[in-house]
Amino acid sequence: MTDAVALAGELAAGFAARAEQHDRDASFPVEDFDAIRSSGLLGLMVPTELGGMGAGFATYAEVARELATGSGATALLFNMHCSITGALASTPDDLARELGAPDSFFAARDDVLSRAANGACLFVAMSERAAGSRFSQMTTTYEPDGDGWRIRGTKTFCSGAGYGDAYLVVARSADGERISQFLVPAGEGLTVEQTWDPLGMRATASNDLHLDVHVGADALLGGVEGLAPLLAQVMPQWLVASYAAVYVGVARAAVAAAADNLGRRKLTHLPAVRARLGRADAAVEAAWLVTAEAARRVDVEAGAPSTNRWVYRAKLCAGDTAAQVTASLLEACGTSATRRGNPLERLFRDARCGALHPATSDVCADWLGAAALGLDPDADATVPRW
Repeated sequence: MTDAVALAGELAAGFAARAEQHDRDASFPVEDFDAIRSSGLLGLMVPTELGGMGAGFATYAEVARELATGSGATALLFNMHCSITGALASTPDDLARELGAPDSFFAARDDVLSRAANGACLFVAMSERAAGSRFSQMTTTYEPDGDGWRIRGTKTFCSGAGYGDAYLVVARSADGERISQFLVPAGEGLTVEQTWDPLGMRATASNDLHLDVHVGADALLGGVEGLAPLLAQVMPQWLVASYAAVYVGVARAAVAAAADNLGRRKLTHLPAVRARLGRADAAVEAAWLVTAEAARRVDVEAGAPSTNRWVYRAKLCAGDTAAQVTASLLEACGTSATRRGNPLERLFRDARCGALHPATSDVCADWLGAAALGLDPDADATVPRW
């Protein structure tokens, strides 16, 4: 998988050249995804027998980190795609059957993965304005409709809305009893509302997505209703730690941008400046070591309590480190670095989003604190985490 990581590093240079304009316009990086599609990286997590690269979580983390050094927003969009293909590909058949998956699920899963390996792009439609990412508060509903399902609702922060070939939608049953996930194809019944004008990660084009759509029976992921909360607890790597690698990459890019800025302005002789850069370098690489360890453990023993603790540590460390490092480096570089068009200004805004992405730094810290106290961090939460 070294080739995939090297390939991501090569693509990142092109992303960086386009990042400023996409950030300014809050526009989807079409050229970036054309390059990703041509490279075959949309099939990174797809098993080799289905045409993909067969990567594990550790390789995904390295690839996402490299992509993020060019554009954090593009890497974040890539993360959304991999969170779907990775979860589908890494769920053992025996576990799927234990959860109640019918035989038809496996053919439908393999079809989705094969299409991804051939260039289909998948994005996530989970968050809602009042609920955030908490499944228990979702208002988007689904109900039986002929030979399939009818899904109605509105999603916000839908990264790549309007540009995906399909969307992972989290919805509540009409009777309120179950929360399920559906893979909804793009097309009739999906409407994008242009609402995206945020502080950072602007090029994710995370507009609102309105749904009033009929989908077939095989759109229900796992082929079983009510799996969404359970999967969030037993496979938190795709809802939590997958973001970590992206924000480590953003922070690495900030260190490089600050070093370039300081060198061009002939400020490298100042001890205070060098100290800030040195602390930033150490903090970013420490965050990467935590992220890499979490990723390694996911590949070895996904879902184990000890693995999940590393998953939450990775998200907490990466999100907080990215925000703190870029703020410090912006101070080191001075007022000129705050001008729009300066790479460090964009990286500062993008990095600030890391601690806010679900699970937020506060949620991660609370989860870890509960675990350290010997509590069940999921069952003993004051309010449902998902």
